[in-house]
Amino acid sequence: MPEGDVVYHTAAKLRQALDGRALTRSDFRVPRYATADLTGRAVLTTVSYGKHLLTRIEGGLTVHTHLRMDGTWRITKPGARIPPGDQVRLILANAEWQAVGVKLGMVDLVKDEREVIGHLGPDLLGPGWDAAEAVRRLRAQPERTIGEALLDQRNLAGIGTIYRAETLFLRGVWPWRKIGEIEDVDSLVSLAQRLLNANKDHVGTITTGDRRPGNQTWVYGRAGRPCRRCGTRISRGEMGAQPQERLILWCENCQPR
Repeated sequence: MPEGDVVYHTAAKLRQALDGRALTRSDFRVPRYATADLTGRAVLTTVSYGKHLLTRIEGGLTVHTHLRMDGTWRITKPGARIPPGDQVRLILANAEWQAVGVKLGMVDLVKDEREVIGHLGPDLLGPGWDAAEAVRRLRAQPERTIGEALLDQRNLAGIGTIYRAETLFLRGVWPWRKIGEIEDVDSLVSLAQRLLNANKDHVGTITTGDRRPGNQTWVYGRAGRPCRRCGTRISRGEMGAQPQERLILWCENCQPR
């Protein structure tokens, strides 16, 4: 699933194509909004919040979308051919550009954005990022494993399996350690925010500082390969209860139990 930095980058693409222009076409291909028509209304802006996208429309409406696992927004010229096999769920177009939402996991049209993001914790890439609140929410669950808690968007919004693995490795924290046993939760949260922030304006995730293919991450995508620090083989497992199990990677030597 795309993480906060990818969604932030996607919002920037949508802003470039749609901001300040009146819609000449709005095509909701989801049953709930099949009759909705935003034609003639101007797009004010698109912002990201964690893994969510909010496209604000003239007249007090917001188009909320979520990419989930396979979703994407494609920017094309108006009227450009859409491959017949694409699962298009939403099209927003103006006189210059067309934004095509393919395989979107969520599509909503709301008047109050709290309906779709009110349950989330602080946005790691938001202008109102509140590290203290994120730490407070995590520390309120002392018996929970840090690996599970970091993926819970109600604590802090934007982290996925990549940044969870990289953050915990860089801080030397075993994923199954309980939050109450971690002294410096603040540094974990701070590092996660810095990693996402460093990657938000470009394609690809780089946590090592090395842009060469195969060298961008410390543990993610490297199961069974030697740790870049100590040479121990990187371990791979699953965290969480079924059906919500998610991939986790770690170094048993650098992240001791």
